[in-house]
Amino acid sequence: MRRLLDLLYRVQKRMWRIFRPRTRGVKVMLIDRDGAILLIRNNYGRSDLWVLPGGGIRPFEAPEAAAGREVREELGCGLRGLSLRATLFSGAEGKRDTVFLFAAEAVGDPAPASLEVAEAGWFALDTLPQATSPATRRRIDEHFGRRAADGRW
Repeated sequence: MRRLLDLLYRVQKRMWRIFRPRTRGVKVMLIDRDGAILLIRNNYGRSDLWVLPGGGIRPFEAPEAAAGREVREELGCGLRGLSLRATLFSGAEGKRDTVFLFAAEAVGDPAPASLEVAEAGWFALDTLPQATSPATRRRIDEHFGRRAADGRW
């Protein structure tokens, strides 16, 4: 199944490079009461990297609704205190992407609930995995005031 997901992702990525679509997506920084951050590893693409959960916004879907849906689909939990932290722009993967970054607290016990997610874990700021994606590190540093935001994913 992982190979199929990876193949579909690579085909989609090639299409993005050809057509350069405008897309909208969400990322959600789940923070627990001790300040730990929930990161996931996906079963496709750069599956070696730890990233924030999230995904695409459906047509006519509000970013807040997409954030809740993506977290439910990927981690099987709800959100409390959802707040928009930034609206960022990305040209990665050939898309012209607007990414809405939210912060929230998880309601329930987040665990992989989708074939897309290989692993999920809580990490303290000083113990983020070595393989945390550079963009994810930047967002975490911006959120906690350790870096100035520049508007790009």
